[in-house]
Amino acid sequence: MNREKLPKAGIIIENLVKKYGTFTAIDNISLEVNSGQIFGFLGPNGAGKTTTIKILAGLLQPDTGNVLINGYNLAEEPVVCKLHTGHIPDRPFLYEKLTGNEFLRFIASLYNLSTETFEKNVDRLLNLFDLTDWQDHLIESYSHGMRQKLIMTSVFMLETPTIIVDEPMVGLDPKSARIVKELFKNHARTGGSIFLSTHSLEVAEELCDRIAIILNGRIKAVGDMEFLRKEASLETSDLEEVFLELTEAEELTEVIVALKNMD
Repeated sequence: MNREKLPKAGIIIENLVKKYGTFTAIDNISLEVNSGQIFGFLGPNGAGKTTTIKILAGLLQPDTGNVLINGYNLAEEPVVCKLHTGHIPDRPFLYEKLTGNEFLRFIASLYNLSTETFEKNVDRLLNLFDLTDWQDHLIESYSHGMRQKLIMTSVFMLETPTIIVDEPMVGLDPKSARIVKELFKNHARTGGSIFLSTHSLEVAEELCDRIAIILNGRIKAVGDMEFLRKEASLETSDLEEVFLELTEAEELTEVIVALKNMD
């Protein structure tokens, strides 16, 4: 992006706890995401990823703990934090009776985005995602992949310092997935921060500077690939093998062996 370095970006999570009745979804986790960093947040289903993301996006309140977004306390200044944060959920809600352009203008108005910035960024992003010819069509006519690209456009046009994203590549064709990866990298290069949750370990290994692995609501390990390999005692392995080792998925080995032995 042709723009000045972003303002201070980053996320600090301090002793975060969230319970649902007697079930503890997040059990006293602490993490730090620095400016200029793509931070991966990985874990098996039910580990606490979605709950954490909803808290960071201001959609859910923790029972205890603090979250700082770009230096602002989320509990004390929620509106400011949300203005500093772009959120790409795994199942985005779109107003289907709006056109793509109307939806983008609606989001821009919520963030007080200037007309100049809106027109500059939207034209470029719609062109990148091959949505220019679709911007005046109702969203109800969009395919799943087109809807995902519209959400990406709505977030990247805002130029927020921090982006929180859950499963960004779902429904995207290879070209669009490549574009999203480059947008993420460029956002980090210009000083932004990205908190990325995904089940695609290849994507995480390719993009992330540091990775946290959560298991049963607790942080199992956090660091770069070199550190995670040491934690798993797998010095030359890829992220898939490291992840399975750290999440104690021994039963998977038995399943794989059994499948290989099938006639």
